[in-house]
Amino acid sequence: MIFLLPFIAAAIGGLLNSLAVILLFRPYKPLRLGFITLQGLFPKKQARLAASLGALVGRQLFSFDDIKNKLTDPQKIKNVIPLVETHLDSFLRERLPKAMPVLSMFIGDSIVQQIKTHLVTELDTLFPVLISQYLDNVQQDLDLEKIVSQKIAGISVEKLETITSELMREELRRFKWLGALTGFITGLVCMGISLIFS
Repeated sequence: MIFLLPFIAAAIGGLLNSLAVILLFRPYKPLRLGFITLQGLFPKKQARLAASLGALVGRQLFSFDDIKNKLTDPQKIKNVIPLVETHLDSFLRERLPKAMPVLSMFIGDSIVQQIKTHLVTELDTLFPVLISQYLDNVQQDLDLEKIVSQKIAGISVEKLETITSELMREELRRFKWLGALTGFITGLVCMGISLIFS
């Protein structure tokens, strides 16, 4: 019987680690057993986890200043200017004369080119200010920390369990086998101690 000790301990270790994995998520709702209340770790801490992740994303991982710097980068704006020039040219040569036919009698190619050049120069300096102002307004209206927290808090525990199981399938399996291995080693040590002192 003593030689079965490592295998019994391995089975117990594997079962305990399997139970630990299950208890990460289950029971989903608090279950009262006398003085003890059981609930899975994730369901119990989901609100706190959501708040922490929301704070992490809102304060550290996502920065409106970074976005503002990238969008107002002079090189990025220079890349947009050819598109703006094309639209301005189309507007000044086609749509403006249709809207104001009298004006087209006084505006020739050289004036269109001068207007376009001045507008492009003005827009080149105006774009960073507009983008920056727009993002400032968005930042005031958009509480990213709150949005992320609400999204995470709104995920059902069942879905969270499914996602975690899919993403960490291999790690969870190793954790269960580690319990069995630890139990087996503990059983061997106990068996050795029993044989020595018997």
